[in-house]
Amino acid sequence: MKRLFTGLQPSGTLHIGNYFGALKPFVDVYEDYESHIMVADLHALTSLRDPQALRQNIIDVVKDYIGVGIDTEKAILFKQSDVQEHTELAWIFECLVTVPFLSQAHAYKDKVAKGIEANAGLFNYPMLMASDILLYDTDIVPVGEDQRQHIEYAREAVTKFNNAYGETFVAPQEMILKGVGIIPGTDGQKMSKSYKNTIPLFGTKDEITKAVMSIVTDSSGERPENVYAIHKLFRTESELDTLYTENAGKYKNLKDALVEDIEAMVAPMRERRDSVSDADVVTILKKWSEKAREQASKKMSVVREKIGIAL
Repeated sequence: MKRLFTGLQPSGTLHIGNYFGALKPFVDVYEDYESHIMVADLHALTSLRDPQALRQNIIDVVKDYIGVGIDTEKAILFKQSDVQEHTELAWIFECLVTVPFLSQAHAYKDKVAKGIEANAGLFNYPMLMASDILLYDTDIVPVGEDQRQHIEYAREAVTKFNNAYGETFVAPQEMILKGVGIIPGTDGQKMSKSYKNTIPLFGTKDEITKAVMSIVTDSSGERPENVYAIHKLFRTESELDTLYTENAGKYKNLKDALVEDIEAMVAPMRERRDSVSDADVVTILKKWSEKAREQASKKMSVVREKIGIAL
């Protein structure tokens, strides 16, 4: 079977952008592959400096995966920091790529433009992500349209390493869910916790309602475009055309309809998530982190031999 890889930062509450951009594409196909799901706790350190919060977020993100429908008997679900080879390989890749190359990363430039601290971890982020993917000879990576460049960076790492040391790594391919791409937030920008424009994935109905009612609307157009852009994730355009025509100018009615559509999707996932205990999560991570370490160790043995540090 081909290998599929995805990762999610334990950096706080998930939102529907995370679901449609990364989680749903994975849930839809993961059983057709040998699938790896990584809790990207080391990546979270670029912005989160609260140990207690990080520990809780790690627990929560595993519950989130189970909530959206992942069967933990059918995927390798592990914690990044439990596999030391990730950071070792990242350093090797960082020694092969250039500073100008890394400085072109869209995510880095975007965050700096927004005034977010430009720490070295944020700058080197693409190479740690490349090591995450390449350690497991990954074939396919499901990503949002805005993350396509991360896969291009991983492929560049493959090229640089293979040219220097011989054929070692597989060049991964991205899997982008058609019709989704970048998920808009409540202000029309990309939905992101950094921009504080999210709709919580496992929020209560009241929390979902509060977020939806905050969506920025433009009264000059025929319809509230920001509301419509999010609503397209939950209904077909033909269904929405009828709804928006019948409620032309009635923005509250349209937002109420969006709330109900989100709640219909979220409610069963929220119930499934709540059934998982913290102890369940610890058991799952221990089991699969051992499997991931075994695979990563074998790959790094080859890499160490290729680069000349194995004696």
